[in-house]
Amino acid sequence: MECGRDGVVPVPPPEHQAPLKCAAEDYAIPPSPTLSSEEFLEFKRKATTIVEEYFSTDDVAATASELRDLRVPCYHYYFVKKLVSVAMDRHDREKEMAAVLLSSLYGDVVDRPQLYKGFCKLTESCDDLSVDTPDAVDILAVFVARAIVDDMLPPAFLARQGACLPGGCKGAEVLRRAEKSYLSVPHHGEIVLQRWGGSKRITVEEAKAKISDILEEYLAAGDRAEALRCIRDLKIPFFHHDVVKRALVLAVERGGAAEGHILDLLKAASEEGVINESQITKGFDRLIDSIDDLVLDVPNARCLLRSVIHKASSEGWLCASCLKLLPPEPTKASEVDDAAVQEFKAKAVSFIKEYFLTGDMMEVVSRLEAENYSCCPSFNAIFVKKLVNAAMDRKSREKEMASVLLSSLCMPPEHVVAGFHLLIDAAEDAALDNPAIVEDLTMFFARSVVDEVIAPSDLEAMEEDASGVKADGSAGMLALRNARALLGAKLSAERILRCWGGGGSGKAGWELDEVKEKIGRLLQEYDCGGDTREACRCIKDLGLPFFHHEVVKKALVAIIEKRGKDERLWGLLSECYGRGLITPNQMTKGFDRVADCVDDLALDVPDAGKQLGCCVERAKKEGWLDASFSVARPGSPPVANGVCS
Repeated sequence: MECGRDGVVPVPPPEHQAPLKCAAEDYAIPPSPTLSSEEFLEFKRKATTIVEEYFSTDDVAATASELRDLRVPCYHYYFVKKLVSVAMDRHDREKEMAAVLLSSLYGDVVDRPQLYKGFCKLTESCDDLSVDTPDAVDILAVFVARAIVDDMLPPAFLARQGACLPGGCKGAEVLRRAEKSYLSVPHHGEIVLQRWGGSKRITVEEAKAKISDILEEYLAAGDRAEALRCIRDLKIPFFHHDVVKRALVLAVERGGAAEGHILDLLKAASEEGVINESQITKGFDRLIDSIDDLVLDVPNARCLLRSVIHKASSEGWLCASCLKLLPPEPTKASEVDDAAVQEFKAKAVSFIKEYFLTGDMMEVVSRLEAENYSCCPSFNAIFVKKLVNAAMDRKSREKEMASVLLSSLCMPPEHVVAGFHLLIDAAEDAALDNPAIVEDLTMFFARSVVDEVIAPSDLEAMEEDASGVKADGSAGMLALRNARALLGAKLSAERILRCWGGGGSGKAGWELDEVKEKIGRLLQEYDCGGDTREACRCIKDLGLPFFHHEVVKKALVAIIEKRGKDERLWGLLSECYGRGLITPNQMTKGFDRVADCVDDLALDVPDAGKQLGCCVERAKKEGWLDASFSVARPGSPPVANGVCS
């Protein structure tokens, strides 16, 4: 019998249902599938044989093939449990082999929820394992720590699974020991990796040297497949962030074709699962932390790194919102002389005029980067001022194009705010030529918030700063106050986005019903087996971040209609929230909208209120909603909280 996608069938037996509170983001525990006892016993026998053969042959590829050929991924959690429990009774060689096999199978043969569930079962059965293996607590603690170091388990596993276990059991002691004895000590990665001798007995210095050799050889020969194979063969997935950092340093130092080759390699490594998202983010963060040192050798390193981050994010293999903030460049006023400023102003006017004629955003971006202006705060501020001023002198088409360009440049918010301050300072003079200056600035300020170019808090800070130097009735102050008032109105985002006739993407705006239909089709396609990365890209490509609450609403309605038995849509919401694609404000608004229509939903799903209460509690545990959030509405009966059946 073949299980469904992800090994989950519709009706799991209640006695095997994992507690909801043990789920962790993408590692949500799948319910145990309903298979006959004979089939399950057959899988157990075959799994035991596969484990014994692996310890005899040490053939990872053959083991992966045999496990895949069983065609029951819904029981892979049992294989994880069996592999580790058998290794616990053997020597260090077998323990190391088991850890290496798990790392090799993870993501390719054994998916994340199944591995997570396997370790949950191991901690739950630690009391029984201790009967035959006296030091089971310490051994299992090392296995848990190794899985976290290898990025197979999230660090949150320790706290979440600990909350599911009785306080005095040995499983709880395993989790405490994994955290305090192995994961909290300095250089814990190397210590855990070498605990049973290590698969290659490779030191950190040796690993760094090998990584450098691989990258140099790749740039010389251009063989991407060979480079990926070499990275895999190092078998140090916990240290892949060093691959990312060293590759990025080469891209920044050499630029040109080398940068393109490096980005192609990292993109392929991400898409093929050689380097996971956590390690990629960590590698970028490490380079951001050391950017000041790199600037000594490459003066425009900040600018080049920002360009690399933008390219990686636009290609979909890097979540830019998860990165640390790039430290600002220490620019002194004397460093930017008047001649350079005047030269840039002339070029900026030329760029903007050409953009209004051609509508080619990428040309503007590339020309700014080519001139090395895109990383300089003072030049960015001047460009923002010139762009908005030029648009305010023209028609709605150019105003819409200016807003679209502003959201596409990916400037740091502080640079945009600096440009807006220049506009506020010059607003009185500009009013002599443009009587509608207050209305125009109001819409530009508000539109920048809706497009998430700047945050609402930036607008408040601008008003506070301007109040110290500007009169209350000045054009700049009026525009700031009007913008904040406009943003606070109901359904303001839709009106602001279409204030100049656009739809947020430089083309005619979609009708609201059309957008809802697109979102509905997108979620349907994803729920029928679509790819998470592709679904996130489609949501982003809608270009309507203010309307992402509709994604939340439609996904929640579908989850409620299925009575929580389908985890795919919940997983999509988790991915979107983790990437910053759906903001906390949009997430809260989506839950609010479902709460408003729960009575209508109850006509088709009688227990809709209970299901919504379950979703709210789960979202609070995931950190999506504030603890004070409530779905109760005045005059309505209270919505019951509960556990999704």
